[in-house]
Amino acid sequence: MEPWMEPWLLTPWIELDAVIRLAVAGIVGGLIGWERESADKPAGLRTNILVCTGAALISITSIYGFGPDYDTSRVAAGIVVGIGFLGAGTIIRGEGGMVTGLTTAATVWTVAAIGMTLGSGLYAVGMAAFVIVLAALRLLPHRR
Repeated sequence: MEPWMEPWLLTPWIELDAVIRLAVAGIVGGLIGWERESADKPAGLRTNILVCTGAALISITSIYGFGPDYDTSRVAAGIVVGIGFLGAGTIIRGEGGMVTGLTTAATVWTVAAIGMTLGSGLYAVGMAAFVIVLAALRLLPHRR
């Protein structure tokens, strides 16, 4: 791995660092989920905590669990595809052909990406994405 791509280690113990990554992912996922739940949207607190923490856990496992000869990008691609199916389940075509749930699907997909980022140890990037997501969900007007 290139030195500039080395994940940030906060402690000298990889397992403790992995626990910190999981905790940060759970908190970030929970905050986004809290926002969704307070807006009375599907995929609220528990869903977003689980998606963000799960994506972080899979990312951590792909980095440290399979050894240096394993292609970690294949695991990341699997997360993206799997979450795409989960998000697709939130999209509904209602009366008059009106489609709902696109923002929920996009949120679940993005929360997984944030979890992957935090699980990889890229805290600043993950937190920047978190701020952008919260701003988009809270500050931009909702249109029907």
